[in-house]
Amino acid sequence: MNIDEADRAVSGIKRLAHGTFTPGVLTDIGSFGAAFQISGYRKPVLVSSADGVGTKLKVAFLTGRHDTVGEDLVNHCVNDIAVQGALPLYFLDYFAVGKLDAGVAKAVISGVVRGCRKNGCALIGGETAEMPGLYSTSEYDLAGFIVGAAERSDLLTGARIRAGDALLGLPSTGLHTNGYSLARKLLFDVAGYGTNTLLPEVGATVGDALLAVHRSYLKPIRALMALGYLRGAAHITGGGITDNTPRMLPEGLAAAIDASAWKIPPIFEVLRRIGNTPLDDYRRTFNLGIGMILAVPARSAAKAETALRQLGESPVRIGSVIARKRGRGRVEYR
Repeated sequence: MNIDEADRAVSGIKRLAHGTFTPGVLTDIGSFGAAFQISGYRKPVLVSSADGVGTKLKVAFLTGRHDTVGEDLVNHCVNDIAVQGALPLYFLDYFAVGKLDAGVAKAVISGVVRGCRKNGCALIGGETAEMPGLYSTSEYDLAGFIVGAAERSDLLTGARIRAGDALLGLPSTGLHTNGYSLARKLLFDVAGYGTNTLLPEVGATVGDALLAVHRSYLKPIRALMALGYLRGAAHITGGGITDNTPRMLPEGLAAAIDASAWKIPPIFEVLRRIGNTPLDDYRRTFNLGIGMILAVPARSAAKAETALRQLGESPVRIGSVIARKRGRGRVEYR
């Protein structure tokens, strides 16, 4: 390992991380363990998650742009605990490389820091590892670990969801962090595009379209929780609406989805055209423009939509919760 390069990388990361510290942080970057003091909860429940950004990293390597994947990572992890009613407390990252480049490391962590700041989450530790022979010199891997907290009584378990509840969809900002293996194959191998190829339907280059940041849904979720409208939420990641919506539903219930309720963004239509992808596979690979689904009582749906629009959101009523029919799936497209 190049010790001097490692020192430069750690020094830059340390300065960036300090900008995310909140009053609960008790240790500095560089300690063997990170300590955080929880306050303001009567019966706190810790909610944690770990994730990565998958082969979206390959697009970062191709474009030489490394300042967005860290924000993708934080937002993905934040969404995963937000759907359970948790407020993010702190975040740790794992950054592994074949050959350490302090500039690349700083760019990656700058995205992590930006994501943490936007979500009120402290970056309090992590690991930077140089592993020649395991990773090529120009590539790296990235993973994140988040811890949040919720009052036990405020946990979103989906247990309160009932047949008849409305399902509100919130728009995605692109592929987010899923479906990139297929997307890269279709765009680069099948279509022969490069990262700078302009996609007229999308109004962006291939690189820009694929690197669009995976957005956070923390604010709209917290807003509906505060109003008492939210009964459950599903983060639409790998598996799409088909596989993720049932994760919030109690046994015996299913989701009826009106596939005509929203316009699928052009990037997904481009991918389907190039690959002639079967509809079921298409729905289970990509989010198709819906990154979060919120279950609210039907009587409160209009008020919930109004509250979301006041936050600048564009909610779409995409369906409802129904009783599951024998022999049918847990998501029915209509």
